[in-house]
Amino acid sequence: MPYFEYTYRDSAGAVRTGRTEAENQEVLTRRLREQGLSVTEVKAARVERKYGGLLSGFARVKKTDLSVFFRQFSTMIDAGVSLVRCLAVLEEQTPNVRMKQIILDIRGEVESGQPLSRAMSKYPRLFDNLCIGLIRAGEVGGVLEETMQRLAGFLEKDVELRRKVKSAMTYPMLVVIVALGIVIGLVTFILPKFMQLFKDLGVKEFPPMTAFLMDFSHFLTSKWYFAIGILVGFIIVFRILVRTKIGLRLYDLFKLKAPVFGKLNHRICLARFSRTLGTLLVSGVPILQAMETVAGTVANVVIGDAILEARTRIREGDPIGGPLQKSKMFPPMVVQMVSIGEESGSLDQMLTKVADFYEAEVDAALQSLTAAIEPVMIVFLGGAVGFIVIAMFQPLIAVIQNLTSGSQ
Repeated sequence: MPYFEYTYRDSAGAVRTGRTEAENQEVLTRRLREQGLSVTEVKAARVERKYGGLLSGFARVKKTDLSVFFRQFSTMIDAGVSLVRCLAVLEEQTPNVRMKQIILDIRGEVESGQPLSRAMSKYPRLFDNLCIGLIRAGEVGGVLEETMQRLAGFLEKDVELRRKVKSAMTYPMLVVIVALGIVIGLVTFILPKFMQLFKDLGVKEFPPMTAFLMDFSHFLTSKWYFAIGILVGFIIVFRILVRTKIGLRLYDLFKLKAPVFGKLNHRICLARFSRTLGTLLVSGVPILQAMETVAGTVANVVIGDAILEARTRIREGDPIGGPLQKSKMFPPMVVQMVSIGEESGSLDQMLTKVADFYEAEVDAALQSLTAAIEPVMIVFLGGAVGFIVIAMFQPLIAVIQNLTSGSQ
């Protein structure tokens, strides 16, 4: 949508200006008058495509960009800078083209009198329920700078956790990719030359291992498009299934029950649950609203449903620990810490300690997993290459034995 600049008079009669996005001038004029503003002029803004072009459509805002945004925002608010001026400075400083465009739009909404939380809610993919809930709580309580500091700290912790997981998984993925590349190269380029050599030597029957590799090589070289079609089809079907409620629930349940990685995923979800709920509660968000927000941010439908079920029981008057224990998704340590925190009135502090504990557990588990995966990957790579080498040389050994026995 295009941007428009408008001029209006406030309650004191002073002339004010603003900029915002709208379908057209008539819609914007009507919207501003509904807000009680005395509009004198509305015109198309010259900067409506300030950050347009192809780059803005493909640019992606990372969690790191968002954490830096809130950290700088909270610092400027704490220094007494107005919201509009903060947004203007952040718009100039951020290197991300997409982020510049979003900040420009948010600044226009704030200039037109909209609350910051409502302006940010136009971008739910960037500012999720957690961000909007915390910002709204900060606006209501008059502690927006403290809320943003907590939000920035939360995002920094989340970014650090994601970085550790990605870093730990990088090496195994590289080993798997290299192993597949070597296997495909041997099967599609080297093996056919050996097979032609064997045929020239008059070999008619091949050992089972060699025959299997020959069929596999023929499939990859002559029907590679069919293999790619199967892979693409599997990916498409998988994406369709995880978009359904049943498919997503089964996939999230598998992530919790999978060997080795299941416990790691469970700990990550518990750390995110504790950190998010503690951040919301310390910011003054009511417990029922906080649990509803947390259910959508743990990135697991199974645990999210358990949180919503516990929320229902809490609304009926039950303590928090009981429903969490009955869901069987939360270990006894989490339940006990939550119960103690609820009884002592320090639930947010207890949840922060639980989050710190599970983040340390995730860190230790990732280090152990990386150390355990390395020899497994080496054995896998050696076994795959060894299988191919043995399969290729078995017919050659048979030919040499026949020549030797024939000469005798």
